[in-house]
Amino acid sequence: MTEETHYPFEASLARLEQLVEQMEKGDLTLEASLTTFEEGIKLTRECQQALKTAEQKVKLLLEKNGTVEEHPFQDD
Repeated sequence: MTEETHYPFEASLARLEQLVEQMEKGDLTLEASLTTFEEGIKLTRECQQALKTAEQKVKLLLEKNGTVEEHPFQDD
């Protein structure tokens, strides 16, 4: 059984990149590939949940008088 490890969002993305690199090399055994893939799926789901939670928090912060005001994202 795999050990439960939780990373902050940015660390999860970095770990996902490492896992992809490992799998792309093709040097892993079948068992190691499955374990790596399983960890990647878990991290992906955690990242998706973190993004969903952040989106909900942003919507709550932008809520005014019971309605949500949507503002376009402006990248500086």
